[in-house]
Amino acid sequence: MNQPLAYVHPQAKIARNVVIEPFTTIHNNVVIGSGTWIGSNVTIMEGARIGNNCRIFPGAIISAIPQDLKFDDEETTVEIGDNVTIRECVTINRGTKDRMKTVIGNNCLIMAYCHIAHDCLIGDNCIFSNNTTLAGHVTIGDNVVLAGMVAVHQFASVGKHAFVTGGSLVRKDVPPYVKAAREPLSYVGINSVGLRRRGYSTEKIREIQNIYRILFQRNYNYTQAIDIIEAEMEATPERDEIIQFIKESHRGIMKGYSKIN
Repeated sequence: MNQPLAYVHPQAKIARNVVIEPFTTIHNNVVIGSGTWIGSNVTIMEGARIGNNCRIFPGAIISAIPQDLKFDDEETTVEIGDNVTIRECVTINRGTKDRMKTVIGNNCLIMAYCHIAHDCLIGDNCIFSNNTTLAGHVTIGDNVVLAGMVAVHQFASVGKHAFVTGGSLVRKDVPPYVKAAREPLSYVGINSVGLRRRGYSTEKIREIQNIYRILFQRNYNYTQAIDIIEAEMEATPERDEIIQFIKESHRGIMKGYSKIN
């Protein structure tokens, strides 16, 4: 349903049952999937690829060029999965030649005033609360929750099932399954509430806790801790994912547990 007061470029590829409210602008080289609703005063620029059954609220700007002085007008995209909700005034920039795309997975909720910069890769089922900001080249795993006003440094990574508390500055990588809080950002436990909600057993949660006790609470360096985990703990997908994340970290891992506030 194309409102007469909306502008849709004739070359944009829009599924028939997409609803476009008045005063929205959709540029060339845009693809929008079935069942998506686009509120008023939304701007969707070249390179946007939006999935099925998404909801985009007023004031959002999708696929503007990167805020990166190295950008040289290369043809890049923003790719948004199915069932994604993008609330008011969210901005999502398209990629640069580094990754050529910015990606948001399926079933994500991006709340009002969030900013997702160029070349970010975001998994499925993520929730970003109001005013959360991702700099360029950030990688976010599946089922991550970033509370309000979280700021993530460029090239940082957050592992899947992690929870980062509101107002945090994410300067280092946040491993999978953890809760991160305090300043500077530190390990404060595993995300046991989130894991239970997603069907993880008590035994599996205990296994993850034991891994992080070795990593963060026994005063080993990471090389020593990984050696102990590999030698003493049974190989499981969760164990191996944690080890791989730490070995592949580019920015270094956030601080371990401390009783000092």
